[in-house]
Amino acid sequence: MAMLLSRLRLGKPVFVRSSLLHSNALSNSLLQNPPYHVFTADPCGPRYPDLGKLIIFEANGYDSIHLEKKVPMELVDGKARVTIGSSHGWVATLKDDGIVRLQDDLNLVASDTDPKRIPLPPLVTLPHCQTKVVTNVAMSSSSPEDEDCVVALKFLGPQLSLCRPAQRNSEWTNIRIENPCFYSSPVMFSKKDGTFRILGSGGHLIGSWDLHKHKNKPKIQRLRFKNLPELTKTKRELLHSCCTSQHLVESTTTDETFLVRWYRKDTSSGVVKMKTRAVMVFKLYEEGKAVYTQDIGDLCIFLSKSEPFCVTASSLPGMCPNEVHTLDVDEHALVDLSDSSIISGICTFGSPYYFPPPKIDS
Repeated sequence: MAMLLSRLRLGKPVFVRSSLLHSNALSNSLLQNPPYHVFTADPCGPRYPDLGKLIIFEANGYDSIHLEKKVPMELVDGKARVTIGSSHGWVATLKDDGIVRLQDDLNLVASDTDPKRIPLPPLVTLPHCQTKVVTNVAMSSSSPEDEDCVVALKFLGPQLSLCRPAQRNSEWTNIRIENPCFYSSPVMFSKKDGTFRILGSGGHLIGSWDLHKHKNKPKIQRLRFKNLPELTKTKRELLHSCCTSQHLVESTTTDETFLVRWYRKDTSSGVVKMKTRAVMVFKLYEEGKAVYTQDIGDLCIFLSKSEPFCVTASSLPGMCPNEVHTLDVDEHALVDLSDSSIISGICTFGSPYYFPPPKIDS
C-alpha cells in the first residue's frame, strides 16, 4: 500500500515498519504501545461477509500494517454510519434500535473472537432537545466496566447525558445546557478536576459538569488569551476563511491542559475535501490565562473524532515531540509546532478515530 504520509524531514528520525505484519509479530509491535488509527479492513470473503482483517497506521511509523485481527466491516465503513465516537479505545455505536453500545472491536489487544459489546441505557430525549445527532463520546476512565466509570454523550444542541454503565439498573442523568455557546462543542473528561468539560464556541468559556454539585449548575471559567502571535494580513485572511474547531486536551504525565485551535479549509479542485491550514496551541492556567505556545515539550497531541489525548514522545521509539497529529474523515495531518509546518494526506477514513496506546497485560 502506498505511503500515506512521508515522515522524512530534516532532523526528524524516521521509524520504519514492515507493511505486512501477522498475528505472531503483533505482540512485538504492541510492546512499544504507539497510538494508531484504523485505515480500513480487508474483507474476509463470502464465508464471513460481515468481517474484515484490520489495516492500521501507527503514529510512530509511516506504512500501513495488515493484521489478522477480524472486525465488523460496519465499524470501518463510513457509509454504514453506525459509529458516533470513541474514547479510551472503545468505539460507540448507535443503530436503528436507538441503543448506544460501547465496543472494543478496534482495540488491538481486545479479543476478536469474543469482543465486548456493552449496551447503555435507552436514551431519553429532554423537551426541545434531540438525541439522533451525537457530537462525541467521553469517558472518565479507561473501561466502562469500571464501577465508577462515567460515560458522557454530548448531543448537538442543549443535551448532555451521563451514566455509569457498570452499576446495576444504570440510567441516564440528562442535563439541559442553558448557554447556547456550548451546543455544538465536544465534551472531554478532565482528570484534574473530575468533571466533564465543554469549551464554548469562540473559545472564551469552559463549562464543567459532573453528577454531583455541578450537575444543574456548571462551573464556568472565562479564558483570557495572552501572547497571541503576530500574523501577516495574508495569514489572518486565511485563518478567517477557515472552518475552525477548538479542543481541550490534558496531559496526565505533565498535568497540563491545552486548548487547540484546528483550522481547515476546503480544497480548491476536484471533490470538496477539508485540508488542515494551521493549528494553534494555548496552554491553560488555573486562573484562566490561555497563553499561546509553540513548545509543548516532550508531548504529542492527537485530535480526531475520538476524545483528544496526549502522549510522551520519548516513551515511544520514532515519535517526534512537539507535534499535533490530526485525523478526520477526509484527511490525516501532522503539524510541527516549532515552525508550524504541516504534512497532510488526503484520504477517506471510515473510522476517523485515534486510539491511545494499547494497554498490555504483563
